[in-house]
Amino acid sequence: MTHTPGNQRAEQATRIAAKPWYRQLYVQVLVAIVIGIVLGWKWPDLATDMEPIGTTFITAMKMLIGPIVFLTIIGGIAGVADLKKVGRTGIKALAYFQVGTLVALLTGLVAINVFRLGDGVHADPSTLKTSGDASQYISQGEHQHWWEFLTNIVPNSFFGPFVEGNILQVIFLAVVFGIAIKMVGKTGEPIIAAVGRLTDVVFKVLSFVMKAAPLGAFGAMSYAIGKFGLSTLTSLGSLIVLFYVTSALFVVLVLGGVLALYVRLNIFQLFRYFKEEFWLVLGTSTAEPALPGLMRKLQFMGADRSTVGLVVPTGYSFNLDGAAIYLSLATLYIAQATDTSLSIGQQLGLLAVMLLTSKGAAGVAGGGFIALTATLSTVGSVPAAGIMLIFGIDKFMSECRALVNFFGNAVATLFVAKWENGLDLERARAVLAGKAGDPPMSAEPAMDSAPDADADAGQRRPTAVASAARPAEVTS
Repeated sequence: MTHTPGNQRAEQATRIAAKPWYRQLYVQVLVAIVIGIVLGWKWPDLATDMEPIGTTFITAMKMLIGPIVFLTIIGGIAGVADLKKVGRTGIKALAYFQVGTLVALLTGLVAINVFRLGDGVHADPSTLKTSGDASQYISQGEHQHWWEFLTNIVPNSFFGPFVEGNILQVIFLAVVFGIAIKMVGKTGEPIIAAVGRLTDVVFKVLSFVMKAAPLGAFGAMSYAIGKFGLSTLTSLGSLIVLFYVTSALFVVLVLGGVLALYVRLNIFQLFRYFKEEFWLVLGTSTAEPALPGLMRKLQFMGADRSTVGLVVPTGYSFNLDGAAIYLSLATLYIAQATDTSLSIGQQLGLLAVMLLTSKGAAGVAGGGFIALTATLSTVGSVPAAGIMLIFGIDKFMSECRALVNFFGNAVATLFVAKWENGLDLERARAVLAGKAGDPPMSAEPAMDSAPDADADAGQRRPTAVASAARPAEVTS
């Protein structure tokens, strides 16, 4: 029997679609989350001992995030014919990030002003004692200035950012080195080739680590439930519910509206497309493990490689919509609970400070609390010790923050790609509708897994589709 290219593509798509459900990563992670919840509920002492499993997986992922961001940005810049495009893309991305953060902050502010859940608590700030991690976060926040996120972008050494996991500094190094390699011309070509090969190796290591994702989700979830208990949810359940509902409305109405009106794509199809990443973020309470999958799938959709490589890593530090909603909502809740009266003008002043402090602790352990304390310390009118009122439920809000951050960056990248004429919209619609096959599982089918109808798009954008193949094995 003769195998034409069309038949081969159909066979490859069939093999991918026929993959047993129990081998799908998102199914395994979902089952692990359920088992973790049950273990934490029934046997909390045993569940808390599972913490090393979750933290080890997250640590392994963080170990790779720095090299992935560094190599991806360099490769993206090197693949751009005109360096002016890099600067233009960066400026557009930062402009979108600031507007998105402002809207997210306003969303949280409006929600807590409407429902005013802190009224009636009447907490006395002088009686709120800080201890443990909360005390450390308050101390860090009180000594953090609003401008530090700008001055801290420049690292003390080349390897320091990779050791410390400072993604902002990694991005800075990658942009500088990428531009320099591009400007030296032929001298930099061997380096660009080496970057490509090293990227393949790093993503292969990532594929090994991702096989442990279900274990990581199990360890993280069982520890959270065992440590804090389901009963913790009832003490401040109304605040948790308000945060989740507000975040859901923000994602569906605001992000969904941006995606529908400008990019002309459906947010609910985007949810389905990123279902593996959704469950991974939910299980680990952080968006970092999903970063490689986000980049791979956006490139497979037809987004320009250089745009994805620049916008996604930068967005993980500058475009934290979930953290912004949490920051404004928590600040006003603490003010209400401590009977601190804030006028509309003072609340708007808080927003201006939050636009800066929300960027200050990106990627740092306890970053939400550090940013919250930095905001309260800068304003001075709301007692910083008030964070103890919500410290116990923060873990149950971190999953939602991470999910909103993740989808916020997905929409931001598609928005900027469309703005830069770097999005193959026909291919994106075909992928989201399930008509272009699943994202490639290996390098070979990366170019061929799409149906014939999308062949022209694949030929027009070989760089984007081919580069998507590198991290493809993440979800295998």
